[in-house]
Amino acid sequence: MVEHLRFLPAGNGALLVELDDLETTLTLLDALQVDRPQGVLELVPAARTLLVRFDTLVTDRFALVDAICIIDLSVRSSRHGEMFDIPVVYDGEDLNDVAELLGWSVDELISRHIGATYTVAFTGFAPGFAYMTCDDPAFNVPRRNNPRVRIPASSVALGGKFGGIYPADSPGGWQLLGRTPLKMWDANRSPAALLAPGDRVRFRDMAKGAAVPGSVPSSSRTETVASRVSAEGLLVTRADRPALFQDLGRPGQAGQGVSESGALDRGSLVEANLCVGNARSAAVIEIAYGGFAIKADRPVTLALTGAPTPMTIRTTGGQSFSAPGGEPFALDAGDELTLEFPPQGTRSYLAIRGGFAVEKVLDSAATDTLAKVGPLPIVTGDVLVPADEPVCAVDPYRPRPKALPKAGDIIDLDIVLGPRTDWFTPIGLSTLLMQEWQVTAESSRVGVRLAGDHPLERSVSAELPSEGTLLGAIQVPHNGQPVLFLADHPLTGGYPVIGVVAAHHLDLTSQIPMGAKIRFNAIAAFDPLIRETDR
Repeated sequence: MVEHLRFLPAGNGALLVELDDLETTLTLLDALQVDRPQGVLELVPAARTLLVRFDTLVTDRFALVDAICIIDLSVRSSRHGEMFDIPVVYDGEDLNDVAELLGWSVDELISRHIGATYTVAFTGFAPGFAYMTCDDPAFNVPRRNNPRVRIPASSVALGGKFGGIYPADSPGGWQLLGRTPLKMWDANRSPAALLAPGDRVRFRDMAKGAAVPGSVPSSSRTETVASRVSAEGLLVTRADRPALFQDLGRPGQAGQGVSESGALDRGSLVEANLCVGNARSAAVIEIAYGGFAIKADRPVTLALTGAPTPMTIRTTGGQSFSAPGGEPFALDAGDELTLEFPPQGTRSYLAIRGGFAVEKVLDSAATDTLAKVGPLPIVTGDVLVPADEPVCAVDPYRPRPKALPKAGDIIDLDIVLGPRTDWFTPIGLSTLLMQEWQVTAESSRVGVRLAGDHPLERSVSAELPSEGTLLGAIQVPHNGQPVLFLADHPLTGGYPVIGVVAAHHLDLTSQIPMGAKIRFNAIAAFDPLIRETDR
């Protein structure tokens, strides 16, 4: 039996393995989970691909290709999970459109949907989102040309050959059939995800039976507003935009459908902690575009790095003076610290000596804004509690902060071409590299939407089955205007990625403000490797 394997570059520290079908993909996944090659950090399975993230200090792409090619893929994996009954209210916005696409009436669509059995192939996109295959091959509908900005939590949907249920509010391009009252993801439940690979699902029309008790899925939050307001610590007196607790993220959780998240500018987070003697990975506050103020109830030592936000300290005696950036400074009880709009960059990082007391989810205090995992956003009236964790001596001679981009600047970003560069014409690739791309206001921790005079021209117009995505991936939807993924990107996506920002420019990417322009520079040619194994 001949197996075809295609190895596609995906940034500095990953490769995308393309296989013949879903069954072969799951076989490779199971084999690598049983005997994981040295240096492999994470595996993200999808419809016909397996994204392999690796430590570049331990291994490389060519060593992993050799290791994968000796695996016997003819011995198929066998998965048997639980059977779940999922009640559905069939009132989705796309119900009529899907029925028309399939040539059925709405009643026939609902009847066949509840008559089919779905099997969870893998998880991804968001925590608790299960990609399910169907035993009725007729269920194969294209995703929407224009993805929705918000799909409500608990929506039952179809995308390509897969079915799925959105566990939380999120963007998405799948066709909506209805909604269920059941929670797909609950961090207070073990396991947090309701569905796991191998589980089977039958849908039931709630209009034709008793409603199953349930509630609208809630976000996985670990704190309440009341607990923050009643605590003792630093009072947030101003938050023009919600600030976020962040650390270095939660790597290695892809198996639960959870992306890494964490600080967008990791170097600045580490530097803030070093300035006050904390552990490098301690949680800090990520503040976008300034507009933030706190009032101390005790003497504290702080440091601010990243975007050089002007800071003013106002004492209880009414005196005001500037606080330095990139080095430790003190507040006395009653002092108020105010951060204004930064003249360059976008995100600042505020650390306190001894760290902040914040409950962790999956071993991290990072707030994932897309998945809604982690602490609640920080708003006016919250109280930030010092943790008083062990600290070390502070080095007063920290390196001088680097200049960051400002509106109107043109920033060059190095990229590694792939994994789907060959889905674009030579003109499309030239457009990516020669054209300047405007950073639009439609940008967030999930990604930066770019706008260019000329959209990227594709050579392949077919639907791309969902596959793993990466921090720094340049994904191109049907309109040809790229989206540059940041830390809260979905774990999987269904649009081709033409390139990935090089590792050494990821922190810089997060500090590019609206109104600036990006110019991409390819540092390596697109060089897929093709192998065949005959078993």
